[in-house]
Amino acid sequence: MADEFKDPSEFSKYEQHYSESKLWDKIRQVAVKAGAQVIYLVLCLYYTLMSPDVSVGNKTIIIGALGYFILPIDIIPDFIPVLGFTDDLAALKLAFDAVRASVTPDIENQARQKMAEWFG
Repeated sequence: MADEFKDPSEFSKYEQHYSESKLWDKIRQVAVKAGAQVIYLVLCLYYTLMSPDVSVGNKTIIIGALGYFILPIDIIPDFIPVLGFTDDLAALKLAFDAVRASVTPDIENQARQKMAEWFG
């Protein structure tokens, strides 16, 4: 698994799996099972993607990482208890770290507000 996520540019192969509607469907399906940390990173990346100030390169990384998250079958299939989202978390964290300079306090606030709305 570690080899798969050494370089954020590797996410480009997952771009075709991303769409906004697929992302929201996936979140609805797995939010509780995936856990707050995964969903928070997804939301931060999503809101960063929506920002007009983010470079095309960073948007490519984000779309790839979110595409990977959307895939139902990946390195560790999501249906496997406990371990199912560890690969997703690794991919999301790598992408988040790669685009961190583009994640503004406003974006983080949007993600926190959505988390509070969904999880209380």
